Amino acid sequence: MKSIYINRTLKNLLSAMLMVALLTLNQLAVGQTPVAKQQKPIAIAGATIHTMVSDPIENGTILLDKGKIVAIGTSITIPGDAEVINANGKHIYPGLIHARSGTGLMEISRIAEGNDMSEEGNINPNLRLQVAFNAVSEHLPAAAVSGVTTIVPSPTSGTIAGTTSAMVTEGWTWEKMTMKEGIGMVVNWPSTRNAKEYSKQVDELQKAIDDARRYMLARKAMQGGKTKAHHQYNIRWEAMIPVIKGELPMFISASNIKEIQEAIAWAQKEGIRMVLVGNRDLGLLAPQLAQLQIPVIVAGSIGGPTRQWEGYSEGYSTPLHLFNSGVEFCIAGDAFAPYAYRIHHHAAAAAAFGLPSDEALKSITINAAKILGIDDMVGSLEVGKDASLIVTDGHPLELSSSREQVFIQGRKIDMTDKHKRLYERYLEKHLQENL
Repeated sequence: MKSIYINRTLKNLLSAMLMVALLTLNQLAVGQTPVAKQQKPIAIAGATIHTMVSDPIENGTILLDKGKIVAIGTSITIPGDAEVINANGKHIYPGLIHARSGTGLMEISRIAEGNDMSEEGNINPNLRLQVAFNAVSEHLPAAAVSGVTTIVPSPTSGTIAGTTSAMVTEGWTWEKMTMKEGIGMVVNWPSTRNAKEYSKQVDELQKAIDDARRYMLARKAMQGGKTKAHHQYNIRWEAMIPVIKGELPMFISASNIKEIQEAIAWAQKEGIRMVLVGNRDLGLLAPQLAQLQIPVIVAGSIGGPTRQWEGYSEGYSTPLHLFNSGVEFCIAGDAFAPYAYRIHHHAAAAAAFGLPSDEALKSITINAAKILGIDDMVGSLEVGKDASLIVTDGHPLELSSSREQVFIQGRKIDMTDKHKRLYERYLEKHLQENL
């Protein structure tokens, strides 16, 4: 009886703790109220417009309508019903792109209900990661008001973690926030720290590719009438077919030089279109990456050395090494959801350690868009592209510059987030205490 009582008490306690956690999560993750889609033309006039594909346009005007850029220049015709925004002395840049982030998948990392960064099992190619995207995350407004208009949710666990999409950082639901579905399959290359486990997981990955390839051939033979055998539809292997055909890239994350080299060798052997996601050791392999024409997503460029013999600047200089070798790359910054707003810090750090500032800015705009396959929609300011842009009082990589207004697909978003609300709250507290 005592044991039954203890078990019931423990169960009730755990249930109560879970309820408190869910209520806390619900209170914290209320997000911003999304604004309505663009209702009439908007002309932003008098600014210096940085298109990222041509020279800056001094005293220019950019015209937005129905969520798209419809005109850019110094002498464009502004419709009579347009809202005209005076931006004299300001600068206009494309919205920033975070090519690898947990934002939208993670709210509070220590609460399981607020963390979708992992899934049961290692092989989950059929997962559509945008379905788990949390539209009311408090991290999204923090990123948006900092100029991040596009984000790619990417789990950091599971060998094949699923297919990711490009998402905008403001909207009512994940459906409305999906800018482009299915831009790549996320693969986390197994860690080499445990040799036995590493071998097991690589074998598991290889088996998944082999099974998917056999499935594809068997289904093709069945549908073409070349066999009478029935091969049942398999959602997991069906999701792998675009990868096997080379229609969809694999975003393969690898942590050190051995993992990177083995991932490259495996992708080359299997004929996989690879986008390498990594960090420090990328610089050591820059000539090889350039020769093989493997695009790279630099997963952060801020941090100290990882080995005793490395210089302090090793991590900061990785983008410079890639640039000097002719590698196509972009900078993604921190994967941890609360830090998505500071992606420009990583680009600024790379610039401080030798990367030309124009290239640093391209690494979080047009170059990121090209690697992700969304450069027909975002990444630069061109007619026909999404009207996702930022109005600033200075260069985005100057940390003292302010984002005065952000537009996402033509919508002038609310420039308030939790960071600003807390700042104003405790500034008021300080003022009241010093009356």
